[in-house]
Amino acid sequence: MLETPGRIEPCFFEEHIPAGLADLLIDIQREAAQLGQGLHPDSAAELADLVRVMNCYYSNLIEGHNTRPRDIERALAGAELEEETRPLALEARAHVIVQRAIDEMHETGTLPRPTSGEFLTWVHRAFYDEMPDEFRVIEHSDGTREPIIPGHMRQDGGKEVAVGRHLPPSSSRVAAFMDHFDKRFQIAARSSSGRIIAIASAHHRLNYIHPFPAGNGRVSRLMSHAMALTAGIGGQGLWSVSRGLARGLTDRGEYKRMMDLADSPRRGDRDGRGNLSEAALKTYSEWFLKASLDQITFSTKLFDLAGLEKRYRRLVEDPVDDKRAPDLISAVLRHGALRRGDAQILLKTSERTARNTLGKLTSAG
Repeated sequence: MLETPGRIEPCFFEEHIPAGLADLLIDIQREAAQLGQGLHPDSAAELADLVRVMNCYYSNLIEGHNTRPRDIERALAGAELEEETRPLALEARAHVIVQRAIDEMHETGTLPRPTSGEFLTWVHRAFYDEMPDEFRVIEHSDGTREPIIPGHMRQDGGKEVAVGRHLPPSSSRVAAFMDHFDKRFQIAARSSSGRIIAIASAHHRLNYIHPFPAGNGRVSRLMSHAMALTAGIGGQGLWSVSRGLARGLTDRGEYKRMMDLADSPRRGDRDGRGNLSEAALKTYSEWFLKASLDQITFSTKLFDLAGLEKRYRRLVEDPVDDKRAPDLISAVLRHGALRRGDAQILLKTSERTARNTLGKLTSAG
């Protein structure tokens, strides 16, 4: 088995960007720039918190863990959970907490380089620090159990792993592979097009290295989220890369098949100059970016202000028996916030009537 870091090459397309990928880059940048246009920043931030729950739901679904969004929200609120749903809900809560921290670091300009060991070990540590005890241990096929140490990559002397047919680098070589991984993707990040394409290729190459004993899939999806932010296509946090990977373009099995395809070895002299197939990397990257574009387009329509306002108005019409309530909720959506005292002015009614309308809305959640 090749144990030199060059085993993960090619990491990206250095000589020229394939035409299909170049077209996708333009479409992604255009759609991402339109996402959330017209929304007040405060409203966009509130909606982004809902998208985090969706991102987490689909990320867990990829792992075979089906957690209801309602249970995720209850876990985030600190509510008491049913014993049978508690572990999965707390696992989901951990994902949301880490993604929220990533978004805050990006907002404040303190987000580390997403492909760096510093960032990836922090993600793993922050995620597993929040995990329930049930999910902080690995059960091996030979019946032995190994505790998961938050933030620790596989090291010399550790148990070797296999992912389906794929045999990742030996534990003793992980540090060298990760150093090479970060250096190569620093080069990719020097151009705007490279930063976007690298989201796809880094996602696969990190999982190919499999640096952690467990949790690599979740870490890679959170890395992809962070890379989208730094590439300028984060769309205010209003789209979910995990939803695209979990759903695929035609069926839910595409993600696994495409990741397996990108494992393919070089197929001959016309298939690049690395250990792995450049043609397979191109096919996989096109799929990954098409899935991302599909989600950005979906979210652009979902968060169009006019359509969003109509849905919010309908949302309150049934549970709130007050014809003024939709007007009040529309104002909050458009302005991001509303002083309680301004409800009377907005609704053009008495202070008491406005207070009653506001009370019905808050009581309904």
